[in-house]
Amino acid sequence: MYRVLLVEDEDIIRKGLMFLANWPSINCEVVGEANDGQDGADKIMLLKPDIVITDVKMPIKNGIEMLSETIPNNSFETIILSGYSEFEYAQKAMSLGVTEYLLKPLDYEELYVSLKRLIARLKESNQLENYRKQSEENKILDSKLMDNTVGLNKHVIDILDFIREHYSEHITLAQLSDTFKISGTYVNLKLKAEIGYTFNDYLNRYRILQAIALLKQGELKVYEISEEVGFRDYKYFIKVFKKYTGYSPAKFLILI
Repeated sequence: MYRVLLVEDEDIIRKGLMFLANWPSINCEVVGEANDGQDGADKIMLLKPDIVITDVKMPIKNGIEMLSETIPNNSFETIILSGYSEFEYAQKAMSLGVTEYLLKPLDYEELYVSLKRLIARLKESNQLENYRKQSEENKILDSKLMDNTVGLNKHVIDILDFIREHYSEHITLAQLSDTFKISGTYVNLKLKAEIGYTFNDYLNRYRILQAIALLKQGELKVYEISEEVGFRDYKYFIKVFKKYTGYSPAKFLILI
């Protein structure tokens, strides 16, 4: 369900919205309420709502100030509630990307129509985000990272098999060179020529691929996954994960 935050200083309006609107019918739930703009800003940061319904004239901080402060660092859609004499606020809200503006006294049928439009936008946004995530993941899920070794040089096949078997351990280019009695320079040259990656690049990509699989299983904490796929330094794991996927593991997990 889509998470809704109500920000309104008039109790009768706020409580009316909370208890009189048929939220489940439009796949929504009210996750919080605030009675001024500062409280609203704090609740946005805490609750991470999908939709914020807010008045504009409120004590401490008005609705526009609240939105200006929170929109840049949060992802939510907004419905502005206001009176006829406050169109200037609506114009400022539009400059922040707010597209839904409802006049008081509130018509609940109009509210439902606005909410349905915002939900459609949220769905579209999520689809784009998932597509972007999938595109980033596909950069890692190259067939050359899997078990396909058709047409590859025997030395390269042996090296890839070794990496796939020992990726969770501490392995180095020097160790590979020692194991196969060939120079590290030759290893990198052959890997680059055959699969397009150097040893370190392939190893990190393969490790992140395994990390994604473990994230999807949802059984381990991120720091446990880091160790499981061969990263002894958690911060370095986060850095490498973000390099290859565009996201931190926590963010990526939300998008899966």
